[in-house]
Amino acid sequence: MRIIGFVAAALLALLLAATPSGSVEPGQAPATKAPEQPPAFVTLDGRKVIEIRAAVGAQTPQQMARRGSQSLAQIASDYAISPDQLVLREAPPYTEIGLFRGGRFVIKLAVDERNANLFQQSRQELAQRYLEQIRASIKRYRSTHRGQDWLRGTALALLTLGGYVLWLRGQLALNRRLAAWIHAPANPRLDGVQIGGSELLAADQERTLLDLLRRGVNAVVLAVVSYLFIPLFLGLFPPTQAVSETLKAQILRLISGALNAFVASIPDLITLALILAFTVVLVRASNAWFRSIELQRLRLSWFYPEWARPTARLVAIMILLGGLVFAYPYVPGTSSKAFQGAGLFLGVLAALGSSAVASNLIGGLMLTYTRAYQEGDRVKINDTIGIVEDTALLTTRLRTPWNELVNIPNATVLGASIVNYTLARRELGKPVVIAATVTIGYDVPWRQVHQLMLDAAHATAGISQELPAFVLQTSLNDFHISYELNACVENVDTYRLTFSGLLAAIQDQFAAAGVEILSPGYHAIRNGNRSTVPKVTGQDG
Repeated sequence: MRIIGFVAAALLALLLAATPSGSVEPGQAPATKAPEQPPAFVTLDGRKVIEIRAAVGAQTPQQMARRGSQSLAQIASDYAISPDQLVLREAPPYTEIGLFRGGRFVIKLAVDERNANLFQQSRQELAQRYLEQIRASIKRYRSTHRGQDWLRGTALALLTLGGYVLWLRGQLALNRRLAAWIHAPANPRLDGVQIGGSELLAADQERTLLDLLRRGVNAVVLAVVSYLFIPLFLGLFPPTQAVSETLKAQILRLISGALNAFVASIPDLITLALILAFTVVLVRASNAWFRSIELQRLRLSWFYPEWARPTARLVAIMILLGGLVFAYPYVPGTSSKAFQGAGLFLGVLAALGSSAVASNLIGGLMLTYTRAYQEGDRVKINDTIGIVEDTALLTTRLRTPWNELVNIPNATVLGASIVNYTLARRELGKPVVIAATVTIGYDVPWRQVHQLMLDAAHATAGISQELPAFVLQTSLNDFHISYELNACVENVDTYRLTFSGLLAAIQDQFAAAGVEILSPGYHAIRNGNRSTVPKVTGQDG
C-alpha cells in the first residue's frame, strides 16, 4: 500500500505541478530549464491559480489543467470543507498537499525535487506556496458567491446602468447642440480658414469638416465609454468577475501604453510647438512687412505695391512648407505603416492633380508679376467683362456688370487676350477712349455729321473733357459713310452707362437735325414715303 501511495503521489505531483497565479513574487527566478510544451493553468472561477509546466505520459498540460480545475472547483463549492483542512505532509521524496478530513488524509498534490528545481526553490517552500495559494483562491471564491453578494451586485448594476443611460442621453443632447451650432446660418465664427491672406477653406467647407469631426468624436467617445462600462458592469456579478478583470487589464495596458508613448514623445511635442511658434511668428512678420509695402509705408524702387499681397501669400506658403519639412520628423507615428500609407495616398492624389494645379499656379505667378491687372481693375478676358474681385494663385475672379462672379483658371487667363480699362489711367495718366460708329448717307455733308457727333459727346454725362472728342471717317461704303466718334471716359467703372448715354445723345442730335442714321441701311424710294427720322421729344403734334 505504501508503494501504491507513492506512485499515486507522483502522478498527482506531475498532474498538478504548479506555481502561484499571475502575482509572481518579484524575487522569483526563472526556471532553469525551458518547458517542452506550452504551460497551462489550473483555474478557479476564471482566475489562474496553478501553472503546469510539464507533463508525463500521453497527457498534455492542458488536459492536466482541465482536470485540476474541476477538482479545485468541487472543493471550493463544498462549503463543508474548510480551507484550513488542506495541510502539508512530508512523505520523502515528496511533500504532499492533501485534505485532512474525518481523521483521514486524502492527497491532492505532491511536490518533488524536480518540480521545485524548476522554480529554484526547495520542495518544502514550493509546497507551502502552493498551499497558501489554493487556500486563498477558495476563500476568495466563497466570499464572492454569497447571496448578499448577488443582491449587492444586482443593485449596483442597476445603479450603474441608470448612470450610463443618463450619460448617454447627455452625450446625444450635446451632440445635437453641436450639430445645430455648426449648421447655424448666422454663425460669425465659421467664416472660412485663411492662411497668409489666401482662403484655405470656404465657410461651407469648414462646416463640412467640423461636422465630420463632430460625428467622428461622438462615435469614438460612445465606443470608449461603452467599452469602459462593460468591465464595470461585469465586475458586479461573481461569475463574470474574472472576465471583468481581464478586460480591465487590457484597458490598463492600453492606457499605460498610451501614457508611456505620450511621455516618450514629450520632447518631440515640445520641438513641434517651438517649430510651430517660430513658423507663425515668421508668417506674421512677413505679412506685416509686405503690408507696409502695399500701403506704401515702405517704398522699394524695384518692387511695385500691387505685388505685395500675392508675394506675401507665396512667402507664407513657403514658410509653412518649410515648417512642415522641419516638423515632420518630430510628429509621433510618422514611422508607422498607417502614416506611411496615408502619405503614399496623398502623394498619388498630388501626382494626379499636379499638372492642372502647376499650370494654374505658374499662370497666376506670371499674371501677377507681369502686372496684367490687379484687384479692382475693369478688364475684359476673352468675352467676359468685369471687375477683378480676387487674384488667387490658381484662379481669377471677375464680377460682371450683372453682379455675377466668374472664376477663370489662371492657365486660361494666361492664354487669353486681356483688355485692361483701368491700367491706362493708373500707369499712363490718360483716360480710356470709347468709340461709337454710325453710317450716314452721302447726301449729308460730312462737316455737319462731325458737328452733330461732337455735340452729342459734349451733351453726354461721364465724357471727360480732358482730351477733346474727335470724329473719324472710317469707310466709304456703297450707300453710306461710316463715322466714328471717339471720346474719353471719366470713370471706367461707368463705362457701359456712359457708352449707352453717348449713343442716346447721338440719336437725339441727329433726330433734331433731321438727319437719317442709315445703320442698319435702309432701301427707300423717295416717292413721298415718310422719313425714318424719329420725332424729337417735345415736338410731337
